[in-house]
Amino acid sequence: MHIRSILLGVASTLAFTMPAAAETIHVTADRMLDVERGRYVEAPLITITDGKVTSVEAGGSPPEDSEVIDLAGHTILPGLIDMHVHLNGRPEYGGYSGLQFSDRFWTVIGVENARRMLGAGFTTVRNLGDSNYDVAGIAQAIGEGWIPGPRIVNANYGLGATGGHCDETFLPPSFEAKSPAAGDSATELRKRVREQRKYGAEVIKACATGGVFSRNTAPGIQQLTLEELKAIADEAHFWGLKAAAHAHGTPGINAAIRAGFDTIEHVSYADEESIRLAKEHGTFFSMDIFNTEYTLSQGAANGVLQENIDKERALSQDQRDNFRRAHEAGVRMVFGSDAVVMPHEDVGGQFRVMVEYGMTPLEAIQAATINAAEALGQEGEVGVIKPGAWADLIAVDGDPFADVGELADVDFVMKGGEVFKRD
Repeated sequence: MHIRSILLGVASTLAFTMPAAAETIHVTADRMLDVERGRYVEAPLITITDGKVTSVEAGGSPPEDSEVIDLAGHTILPGLIDMHVHLNGRPEYGGYSGLQFSDRFWTVIGVENARRMLGAGFTTVRNLGDSNYDVAGIAQAIGEGWIPGPRIVNANYGLGATGGHCDETFLPPSFEAKSPAAGDSATELRKRVREQRKYGAEVIKACATGGVFSRNTAPGIQQLTLEELKAIADEAHFWGLKAAAHAHGTPGINAAIRAGFDTIEHVSYADEESIRLAKEHGTFFSMDIFNTEYTLSQGAANGVLQENIDKERALSQDQRDNFRRAHEAGVRMVFGSDAVVMPHEDVGGQFRVMVEYGMTPLEAIQAATINAAEALGQEGEVGVIKPGAWADLIAVDGDPFADVGELADVDFVMKGGEVFKRD
């Protein structure tokens, strides 16, 4: 072969094998919240390369001719994390009103909800229960870059007892409606864990008690035995997954903590033993204390049944009071909104209620950043701005320490180094 042909071949090979030049951008602002240290960094310079933070400096200047995003007048925070959402639904369709639509309608609704949650500053969400594996597909489409949305840690179907909160409870016997994740023994429920993991679940959800938005289930009543709950948590951990327990009532809360669940959702009727057990086991509480006003004011017009409205009214103040008690006692807390009970785009309003019921603004923000990242098992990857973390940033035009309500109106959102929103 002629030497020129050989050299051309080598050059061609190098052109295909040499890595592309790294893309670097710089972000500046008035201040940045260091959520780990609980203090502001003044005049930060955040350097981002290929979607991840590579350095954070105070008072630094970006290199000449570099790409700079200047957020003058703003405070930068890590992208927020909501640990309890349901993307494939909307509160406007309550009770039986959702039956007017085809199954795939809810997939499309989920696409829009994902976009809205990202726009609200939530760059990571944990989806705790859906149907038809809608959110698994949405997460894949986001990952492939087809649609915008947050990082999704998805549970697929929630596990529960036949006739319980995680089963189909709205239809008569002739429909033979049953959740594919319902089970009635420890052995059956271990299999359900494996099935959900098979289809992409990254966390396993189980309904330990009845709930507000199901029929013929009382929130305070336990629906899975301690043996069944242990089987679910053990099997999830065996496969390297986290386990989340829906639990309103005291017996179910305490059984789920003893069974080894990583997070307890709702936790409405927690007692002193619940708090003691949570501290002893290092369990996180995820308490949705913002959506009550929406349900009580808009639920009936949206088709929510009176039975469900009455259940929400009965437990809401207890849940808020127990949020305060658990926080004061030192239970580890994460931000969870139960978005679908209320509009997904409005969940940032929960920060104000968390502060009203005892948290400092910093503690409320940490619940949606470093605490949530730890509960996900993603410490150092999300919920923080430091080298090695994903460049998930938000910005507001005020001081969240002075007014945590600023987080209900986010001006700037970046996920993985890509700007999604800039007002």
